Amino acid sequence: MKSGTVIVIAGGVMILFGLILFYGMQGVTTTDPDEKKFFSAIKHTGTFTGLLGIGVSIAGFLLYLMNRKPAPIIEDYDEHPNLQD
Repeated sequence: MKSGTVIVIAGGVMILFGLILFYGMQGVTTTDPDEKKFFSAIKHTGTFTGLLGIGVSIAGFLLYLMNRKPAPIIEDYDEHPNLQD
C-alpha cells in the first residue's frame, strides 16, 4: 500500500476511536465531582482525537493525490490535418 492510503486508514481509525470515546460517555450520569471530571476528560479526549483524525485523513488524501502518476500527454498533431487551414 502507498503511504497516502495508510495515513487515510489511520485517520479513519482515529475518527472512529474519537466517536467511541465521545458518544460512549453520553449516558454516564454521576453525582461525584471527581468522576464527573474524569468522564468529562474522556469525552474531551474523544473530541480531540476525532478532530485530529479528520486532519490526518485529509492530509493522507492530499498525499495520495500528490503521489499519483500524471496522465501521459499524447501529442498527435496528424489526426486533424484540416484544422490549420
